[in-house]
Order: sequence, then structure tokens, then C-alpha cells
Amino acid sequence: MRWPADGICASLPHHYRSLLRVCARGAFLEEGQKLHTALLKNGLADPPDSFIHNALLHMYAACGCTSSAARLFDQIPCTHRDIVDWTTLMRCYGRHGLPRHALLLFRAMRVEGVRPDEVTLLCLFNACSRLGDIVVGAHGHLCMIKNGLPFTVTASNAAMDMYAKCGRMCDARRVFEEMTERSVVSWTVILSGALKWEGLENGSRIFYEMPERNEVGWTVMIAGFLERGFRKEASVLIGTMLSSSCSMLNHVTLCSILSACSLSGDLTVGEWVHAYVRKTMGNDLHLMVGTGLVDMYAKCGRIDTASQVFENMSYRNVVAWNAMLNGLAMHGRGEAVLSLFPRMISEAQPDDITFVSILSACSHSGMVDQGCRYFCDLVPVYCIEPKVEHYACMVDLLGRAGRLEDALVLVREMPIPPNEVVLGSLLASCSLHGKLQLGEHLLKELIQIDPFNVDYHVLLSNMYTLAGRCDKADFLRQVFKKRGIRKVPGISSIHVNGQVHQFSSGDKSHPRTQEIYAMLDVMILKLRLAGYVPDTASQTFSVSASQINDADEQEEKEQALFSHSEKLAIAFALISTKPGMTLRIFKNLRICQDCHAAIKLISSVYNREIIIRDRFRFHSFKQGSCSCSDYW
Repeated sequence: MRWPADGICASLPHHYRSLLRVCARGAFLEEGQKLHTALLKNGLADPPDSFIHNALLHMYAACGCTSSAARLFDQIPCTHRDIVDWTTLMRCYGRHGLPRHALLLFRAMRVEGVRPDEVTLLCLFNACSRLGDIVVGAHGHLCMIKNGLPFTVTASNAAMDMYAKCGRMCDARRVFEEMTERSVVSWTVILSGALKWEGLENGSRIFYEMPERNEVGWTVMIAGFLERGFRKEASVLIGTMLSSSCSMLNHVTLCSILSACSLSGDLTVGEWVHAYVRKTMGNDLHLMVGTGLVDMYAKCGRIDTASQVFENMSYRNVVAWNAMLNGLAMHGRGEAVLSLFPRMISEAQPDDITFVSILSACSHSGMVDQGCRYFCDLVPVYCIEPKVEHYACMVDLLGRAGRLEDALVLVREMPIPPNEVVLGSLLASCSLHGKLQLGEHLLKELIQIDPFNVDYHVLLSNMYTLAGRCDKADFLRQVFKKRGIRKVPGISSIHVNGQVHQFSSGDKSHPRTQEIYAMLDVMILKLRLAGYVPDTASQTFSVSASQINDADEQEEKEQALFSHSEKLAIAFALISTKPGMTLRIFKNLRICQDCHAAIKLISSVYNREIIIRDRFRFHSFKQGSCSCSDYW
């Protein structure tokens, strides 16, 4: 855009207002700043109650410059602030990652006695949806009713979305039922909420009741099937969508499907999306779709394919680079991460997420010196203020390496309060290195932060058992049993013949249970012949020692280890897939020492590559070794 020279419009402030509106509509921040400079130079921005001042506020807010918009808002006297000014800044906060600021502004507005309008409450509902703040959201809904504001379709949709995002489906449904007119967005909002909080059956019922479906509705339902492992149903729905509603899937739909594949580990549908993209887009790969493919392949255990897609992308932004770095970090390829990072700097500016991936890669690969160097360079070299996530990575890095004193010093010197992730990581390192006294102290701190997190109690209980303090371990288990705290069961999932099969420890609910346990017996026998010795050291037993002899207790512990969820999943896979086929298993918890040792042997005995994605990273077992080099 070409702007008039300084002074030409000095006597025509309405021209400036028009130009500022153009900047607001097009989000032309640089041009708007030039206009602001010209206004200051010509003395036209001085009166705080001028129309120019309001136009500047709206321009900065529309361009997402929250600090400048807030500064201009504060310069307006309280007596001259109208509802449009308040709402403009609230919307700016909500749209640009500061929903909490939007709520604080709403409270300040109410204190000033300013009556909210429909648009203000729409901004409030959106902020509450992002934060999951049902208290303020419900207050906003009550304000609409008390002030007699019209419940338009847009307002009702926003209120309904707020209730659904906060898990209040009864209130969301009440708003939905009271609507005299519903749009396709209304149906899609209630569909998303039903799928999340009420399950697939209720969500499917709403989907098939929808009088009209847009691409968002189709995508939400497809993702719902995929995330719950119903690959065939999702594939049928994709085909129906293509034939009934549109000739092509757009990039938003494709990215949503890929994201669902990443969560569920569904490689088959992910590969179908890749084939569809190649067919419809050719070499002109959309940036978001390319990034989604990289993330999907990495999270489905195909890191080499993820690298190929990444290298073939014609343009890569910081999000794409972060997806690739994070994927490599999850697979324990620390050296690859550090060799790729210099290339990234030449193409994109690294952000705080980049360094979470780098530090995580260093942690999983035991590269302590390199991780410390990058952490120390965050502020002076990259101008990035360390966040709690970076400290968590460093605590994990130092703790895994046995440098617990250094890790503890880092935690105590943090400029921000350590959260449960930081302290939990330090506790895990205490468990790994047998630092019982420090572990006891950390558990007390963690209970203050999150008293119902059973993971911390289990870690310390196992530490007591390993130290021979069975009385302490029993006492701790009784404590969280009385509090109603239950251990999260380990669940392993595997995709076989288009279906997801899930197993929990000792599970006997599968239709092929007899065959699975028969295969398990054969598998354990072969492992013993190959040198496998069950690691029962940390295996707890619920029956008192006085009621059972040592030999029986040892056998019970071994049997409990043999029926861990990942071993059951592997036994099922061995009777359900062709010899030599790669097995991909997804586990919700960290893989235990015994299963890790056993699966290394299984990969050699049965000549199978076994890829397991646990809660923190990937393990690729092949010919008796693991990609993590036993460092995880």
C-alpha cells in the first residue's frame, strides 16, 4: 500500500480514520504503525477521547498487537470508554492467546458499571471455552438472560460451545433444545461435545440426525471413529463424505484426520491420506498437510518416512521443523536432532517449542553436555526466556544421568515455581538411582500440588520395595487406597486387520484369550531358554508375607509379570500376523524394565521388529536390541 506523505492529511483526521480502518481489516500492522507515527508527529493523536485514538486501538487489536492495544485502552479516561472499546480489547486478548486477560477485563468492566452487549458476551464465552472456566461462563449466560439480550444463533452457539468445552453437556443440550433456529454449526458443536463426553454411540446418533452436514461435522465424526480405533467405520465415512458432500477433502479436514491418526496410531488411514494427497496435490504439498504427515508418521513409528516427507516439502516453517525435531527426539535420535538444528536456523527462527524438543532429545540420548550448553544459550544466543517445560527437560536430563544434586540445585534456583512435571521427573530419577530419602521429601511436595496423582505414590512404593522396606510400601498403598486413589491400569493397543485390540494386565476378555495365553506360555518358555530371567524386584504383592511362602510368592510375581499388557499384545500379534511382520504397539504408561528386557529377546527369538510407543517415547526392538540403548 502507498500512504500519503506526512502532513498532507494533517487537516483531515477522518482520512486517517479511514486508513486505520483499512489497516484493521487487512491486519496491516506495519502500515498502521507508520500512520500512528505520522499522527503523533502532527499532534492528531494527543486527545485521549478522540475518534483517532479509538481507531488506533481497534487497529492494534485487529493486528494482534495486544500490548499496544492495552496501552491505548488505558489512556482512554474511564468516562470515555464505551462498550466497543472494552469488547475490542477483550476480543484481542481472546484471539491472541490471552483468554485469562479477557476474563479479568470483563470483571473490570462490570466493576465500572458498563453493561455488556451480545458481542461482549460472545468474547467472554470464547475465552471461557479456551480456559474451561464454567463459573465465569455461566455468569455470562445469566447476564444475557437478566439483560434481555437476544439469543441469536451465534450467541446460543457460543454459549453451547462454552458448556460443552467445560464438560457440562446437560447445560449444552438445554441451550440446544431451547434454540428456535439451528445452524449446521449448532449441530456440529453439540456433536463435538457428545463425542468427547458422552461417547461414540451418542455422538453417532446426533451425527445421523443432522439435517445438514458441513466438512467440519464430517471431520469431527471421522476423527471420533479413528481416535477410538474404529478404522473401518472411519474409512466408510470418508468414502461417503467424498461421494456425497464434496469432490475433494480440504487441508483442514486432512489435517484433522492426520491428527486423529497420530493420537490413535492408525498408520493405515494415515497412509491412505498420504496417497490421497499425492494424487490430488501432486508435488504441491500444502504446508499444514505436510507438517501433519510428518507428525503422523513420526507418532506411528515410521520416523524414516517422516524424514522423507519432511525433506520433500518445498517450504518449511518453524511448526514443520518442530514436528520433525520432536519426532526424532521421541525416537531417541538425539544426534540427528542436533545435526538438523543448524539447518533449521538457516530457514526458520527457532522458538521455545524447538528447544523443548532439543533438550528432550538430549535427555533421551544421554547427551548431558550438549543439553546443558543449549539450555545455557537460550537467553544470550536465542533470546528465549526458559519456561517450566525447559526446566523439566533439564531436570530429566540431569536426573537420568545420575546428577541428582545438580538437578535439585536447578529446581531450587528456578525463577518460577516448579510444577508437578518438574518434581515428578526428579522423583522418577530418584527411583531410577535409589535415592529414597530425597524421594520421600519430593512426594510430600507433590502431594501439595496434586494429591490424587497415583503415579508418584507408585514410584515411591516401588522404591520402598526395592530397598526392602515392604512395610513402608504396604503402608503407602493403604494410604492412597483409603483416599480412593487408584492406579492407572497399563493398557496396550495394537492394530490388526483393520481393528484395534486392547489389553490390560492379566486381561482375559479377548475372544481369543485361550489362544493368546497358550501362545504366551510358549513365548515365555522360549525366552527362558534364551536366558530370560523375570525381574521381580519391584513387583509388589498384595497378600501378607505370613500367609504365603517365598516360593509361591515368587511364582505369583512372575506370573503377574508374564501377563503385562504389552506381552499379551505381542502374544496376540504372533498368532494373528504373518511371520516377519513388524508389530506396532501403543502403551499408555512407561514400559517397565522386565518387559523391555523380554521384548528385546522376543525380537530376536521370533525375528520380528517390534515398535512400542509408551507414554514418553518410542522403542524399536530389533535383533535383540532396542533403539533407546537401554537408556529411557
